[in-house]
Order: sequence, then C-alpha cells, then structure tokens
Amino acid sequence: MASILTNASAMTALQTLSVTNKNLATTQNRIATGMKVAEASDNAAYWSIATTMRSDNKANDTITSALGLGGGKVDTAYTAIKDAVSVVDQIKQKVLAAKNASDDDKAKIQTEISALQSHLKTSIGGASYAGANLLSTDSAAAAGADSTLSIVASYNRSATGEITTGTIDVDLKSINVIDSTAAKGGILDKVFTGADVNTVSVLDLDVSTSTNAQLDQMLTGIETAAKGLATGAAALGAAKTRVDLQTTFISNLSDAIDRGVGAMVDADMNKESARLSALQVQQQLGVQALSIANSGNQNILSLFR
Repeated sequence: MASILTNASAMTALQTLSVTNKNLATTQNRIATGMKVAEASDNAAYWSIATTMRSDNKANDTITSALGLGGGKVDTAYTAIKDAVSVVDQIKQKVLAAKNASDDDKAKIQTEISALQSHLKTSIGGASYAGANLLSTDSAAAAGADSTLSIVASYNRSATGEITTGTIDVDLKSINVIDSTAAKGGILDKVFTGADVNTVSVLDLDVSTSTNAQLDQMLTGIETAAKGLATGAAALGAAKTRVDLQTTFISNLSDAIDRGVGAMVDADMNKESARLSALQVQQQLGVQALSIANSGNQNILSLFR
C-alpha cells in the first residue's frame, strides 16, 4: 500500500541510520580518548573499579615517596655507622698498642686517638638527612613515636573497604650512637663501667697517663661499644634491605594495577579503527536508503498525471 501519511520505509531507514550514527559517535569518542570506558555511563561496574584502583595507585605513589624519604634517612645512618665501626676498631688497636708503652709513645698514640675521636663526632653529627639524624637522638626519650622511626610502606584495602597501612620501624634507641642531650646514653658517649675509668667513654678516653689496668678496662668498654655499633648496623642494614625490597614491590604493584585498569577501560585501537570504517560505510548506506525511501512519495504523484 502506498501512503502519503505513513512512510514505513523511511521510518526504518531513519531508525537504522540513527543507531549507526550513535555507534559511530561512540567509536569516534573511543578513538579520541583512547578509552572504551571513560564515564560511568559507559560501564558503571568497570568505571567504579577503575576509579578505585586509580585512587589506590595514587596512594602507592605517596608510599613510594615516603619510602624514598625514609630510605634516605636509613641509608645515611647506615653509611655513618659502618664508618664508626671501622674507626672504633682503629681506636681499639691504638689503645692496645698503648699497653706497656712509654709515656712518650702513649702521648703520640693519644694524638692519633684524638683525631679518630674528632672524626667520630664529626661524622655522626653530620649524618643528617632531611633534618633528621637517626644516630644522634635523646636516649632518655619515652617509648613511642620519639624512639621509633616509622616509614609508611604499604596501603592496604580490605574486601569491606577498611584501610590499613604497613610500616617499616627502626628502634632509635638501638642506634643512638651519640646522645643528642647531656645524658650521654649513646653507644659511643656512654661512660665505661670500670672502677678506674667510670668517667670516660670512647669519645673522651685518654691513654697518655693511663695504667695497664685502666687500659684493660677501656678495651672492655670499647668492645661493648663495638658490639653496640655492630647491632645498630645490623638493624639499619635490615631496614635498608626492607625499604629497597618494598620500593621495588610497590613499583611493580603500581605497574600491575595500571595494566589491570587498562585492560578494563582502554580501547583496542585496532578494533576501533576497523569498526570506524565499517560504521562509516553503514552511515553512507543508511543515508542512501533514507533518500530512496523519501523518494517513494514522489512516485505517487505520477499516478495522478
């Protein structure tokens, strides 16, 4: 039936062309943005997951920065305490050499020891990073934040959305080499316990007028200090290793999250390019079909000629 009021063919062609134009707009948008899920309306579930994971990855960027700062502090302290271990060992050798030495030789040995003591004070005092010196703290500080270096190392989200953070902790009391206060409770400035040398420490011992008995007590004190330095170096070394491992892990984790998000929301440009070509052809055919359908009404006029 031919009708001038209802053109079913034109309606069908128009509906098909409308769908084609919509799909073409979607494909063009994917090509322009590089994303198949750019908004919640594209795929609400994937968009929500991707948004959450991107937020977590920003947190991982902050964690990486925190690890970098904390790692710098630990590495600086580790370098300085290793040097202190070597210097204290040299002081021990000098004190041992002073046993049964003449007063003149003891004076010369003390000159060498004094130079080493000055080096220790300078190196430990200069082991600061970002304004923090882990090797020179208050030995009398109460337990808690003041006695622990905590480096934020992880950001964790549970299945219920609860957030927790992990830390790498360093006990500052175990690595307090030179007390930052007058308490003198550090590894190197703590006084020896020997009855004859109970007013001196590694940093201010003097062999020039010391007896063999006093020198023995000094050696005992030096050994105690050396053991403390070794323990502190081990603690810092372990913390340094953990920071390095965690930094690598966070970097790999961020890359994995990026890949996962990309798999959900990134457009496959090869497919979109092929789809664009096909839709452009469909659009041209749809326009032509609509033109043919609209021309049908013109044919009705010929019936009345």
